Amino acid sequence: MKVSLITVTYNAEKYLAACIESVLRQDYPNIEYIVIDGSSSDKTLSIIESHSAGIDKWLSEKDGGMYDAINKGMKLATGDIIGILNSDDILASHNTISKIAQCFTEKGVDSLYGDLVYVDGDDTSKVHRYWKGADYNRKAFHWGWMPAHPTFYIRRDVVEQLGGYETHFFTAADFEFMTRYLYRHRVSSCYLPELIVKMRKGGMSNGSMKKRLRANRRDYLALKRNGVPFPLFASLFKPVRKLPQYIGFLNTRKEAKAGNVLTRPATA
Repeated sequence: MKVSLITVTYNAEKYLAACIESVLRQDYPNIEYIVIDGSSSDKTLSIIESHSAGIDKWLSEKDGGMYDAINKGMKLATGDIIGILNSDDILASHNTISKIAQCFTEKGVDSLYGDLVYVDGDDTSKVHRYWKGADYNRKAFHWGWMPAHPTFYIRRDVVEQLGGYETHFFTAADFEFMTRYLYRHRVSSCYLPELIVKMRKGGMSNGSMKKRLRANRRDYLALKRNGVPFPLFASLFKPVRKLPQYIGFLNTRKEAKAGNVLTRPATA
């Protein structure tokens, strides 16, 4: 089973090398690594070129944004499975892709997702929030649920059938993509209870209250388009579902300071 990993970049010199190296450290032998750059003006291209021996395909040209670039990468992919690794994120361990491939083989599903942690930009050992997944339940979309997008892997033949990211949803394109696949088209999925990605804090939709409100409006449109009942309620409840992540993580830190161990963070 070949796994195609896609990283899109734009002026990503600060963290890109760590991202690429987390892929090159994987013990899984059949990875196709694709990097799509949006015509960067910093040192991004030199970083890509210095790691070119481990990159199967890469290109640099102007694009219509992150999700347009991902669509380009998916068209170049030849793997059985497609996954996305953002340029400032890293795979959690050296055997992450091995565990993903094994789960696809054993479960026979068309998609899967797992856990991620939000980490400090300069110190990835410093965790700020833990996004703990849960067993797949299609009806959870009624309550604003979504998998952690950086942990979402999908069979390429399904992507060819159902299409890529709808770029006019902007920052909600990932939510629309997963809602379309998992809810509207009932693509089979399962939860892999493993930490898959360490994600640096920040993001296009979470930088300010104005951005969050704009993203929430797009979440509503994504839910409505894909036939989720009461889409306004679901979109409003979506950010509320994240509160247990913060509460659970704060409890984890308190337990750690008290000398205890909390093994299961709050579920998303």
